Amino acid sequence: MSTVPLPAESHPGAQSNRKISAAKLTLWPLVAATFFMVCGGAYGTEDIVHGAGYSRALLILVLTPLLWSLPTAFMIGELASALPDEGGYYAWVRRGLGQFWGFQEAWLSLVASIFDMAIYPTLFIAYLTRLVPWVRVGHRGIVIGLAMVIACTALNLAGIHAVGMTSLWLFLVLSAPFALIVLIAPFRAGMLVHAAVAPVTLNVGLLGGTLVAMWNYMGWDNASTIARGVERPERTYPRAMMVSVVLVALTYLLPVLAVFVTGLPASAFETGSWADVAGLVGGNWLRAALVLGGMVSGFGIFNALVMSYSRLPLAMGQDGMLPRVFAKVHPRTKAPWVAILVCAAGWALCLGLGFERLVTLDIMLYGASLVLEFITLVALRIREPKLYRPFRVPGGLAGAVLVGLVPTLLLALAVARSEHEEVLGMNGLTFGLVAILAGFITYYATSPLRRRRSETTSATDTSEIPSRQ
Repeated sequence: MSTVPLPAESHPGAQSNRKISAAKLTLWPLVAATFFMVCGGAYGTEDIVHGAGYSRALLILVLTPLLWSLPTAFMIGELASALPDEGGYYAWVRRGLGQFWGFQEAWLSLVASIFDMAIYPTLFIAYLTRLVPWVRVGHRGIVIGLAMVIACTALNLAGIHAVGMTSLWLFLVLSAPFALIVLIAPFRAGMLVHAAVAPVTLNVGLLGGTLVAMWNYMGWDNASTIARGVERPERTYPRAMMVSVVLVALTYLLPVLAVFVTGLPASAFETGSWADVAGLVGGNWLRAALVLGGMVSGFGIFNALVMSYSRLPLAMGQDGMLPRVFAKVHPRTKAPWVAILVCAAGWALCLGLGFERLVTLDIMLYGASLVLEFITLVALRIREPKLYRPFRVPGGLAGAVLVGLVPTLLLALAVARSEHEEVLGMNGLTFGLVAILAGFITYYATSPLRRRRSETTSATDTSEIPSRQ
């Protein structure tokens, strides 16, 4: 199979007709994969409850999907259904804004992945040590984290269908303990008022809590990079986005609401405390189930994101933005095995570095790429009004502009707050700007590679032009 695709511009919407022999994702496996790319369970909401209190936490968890997730899902629904090509958001931005900005879109995502992907094996190990304390002795945690990376790599080499079905089963396993909290909590109404005596510290507030919630709701566009492995993407993507928004919102909202009913003080919530809260609600057996759920969450998120991020080097290799070797795929599973192995090796090297989840920094890097996607939505409406769009953001061109306004405003607030974070001796805003500037430098530094690749491709394709017409 040629690693250099025909220009998408010649056949709008034609990407969905490309034949791939490997099994493809249908609606529910795609929903499950998206769930892990975005959420992975109610883990991560503890700081919102502790810092903002129940009432404001519930308000935040209701408003965030409406102001942040739903507009993003609308944008992704239109672009993914119109341009269901390998590389997803990278391919959209490259087509709508040009090669330079397409490269920056991929650069921002891959740089952000360095911070994110080292965390999930650490999360897996952190929950495992609650059940098996000897794991924290010596280098055992690193070895187990490496084993998790290898397991997820093997699943991804088996193909997109294997990852999607694994995500579906992991979602069912992960959701069961939280579903039990929701079912048991009403029978414990008002019974846990005195379970914790520490005062609630209202130091997060509505804006701070919203920014934490934004981090918990990030990643909707990650599912777009696997478009060529999705069954009928022009129909499946919009449906999967809408279902996933509702599912993720309920995953965060219902457990917090259920515990609120029990009277448990908000101060009982701290980072990683869902297992302890479950123990208070249902006993040690439910606590153990939540611990296992935390392990499933770390594994499921890492597994799904390997599938997503590895498609960026694949698409860039196909487009001549990276060496051609990254465009290699397995002949049977169609998995981009070179991209998967290289990415997995890079993430494995970061296991011992202990990166913290710097929420505002993550939002800044991710947000810059998301803003490019919203701009691309408008640019393609203007430049290619006749492009086949099975799903459209309602409201015409004005609707396409308005849908990105609130998310962009929230991102601007996150950037303003990033100045208070510190990374490698500099504040978060400066670090983020350095990371963005590095993308500009890298693009121009690698321009000779792209120029040689373009000349080679042009010479090779010249003799093939008559057969393509």
